[in-house]
Amino acid sequence: MAGMTDLPAPMPALADLQDEYEFLDADDRYRLLIDLGRGLEEMPDPLKTDATLVRGCSAAVWVYPTVLDDGRLHFLADSNAAITKGIIALVLLTVQDRSPAEITAADIEGALAPFDLKNQLSSNRTQGIPNMIALIRETAGRYQG
Repeated sequence: MAGMTDLPAPMPALADLQDEYEFLDADDRYRLLIDLGRGLEEMPDPLKTDATLVRGCSAAVWVYPTVLDDGRLHFLADSNAAITKGIIALVLLTVQDRSPAEITAADIEGALAPFDLKNQLSSNRTQGIPNMIALIRETAGRYQG
């Protein structure tokens, strides 16, 4: 396949990331989220449309689902704000490359709770997280049918 060498480094496991996050101070947690966002797979600009835009986020956030050969969902995502890109990367760690049924059943909020994002980030940075999660669940629900 063309472009396979351009793939980003694999994303860390959520549990490994959580272990590291617990020991960091607020500034380093912020940097870790930004670095996580930098690791997101590139989302082509033509996919950044009104249809893929997440509503209610303080920054622009786009999420685009793709379906793998075995029916699992793989999401491309991007944001125009580095910290928001890190947050969406964190959300994707909970659902990436899972079946639609696994995604709709997943406790995404519970998986993110240890990161205590509400206390780490300003409220305008976290207000869009439920909308990101809702969009991902809604997308998985459409593919589950």
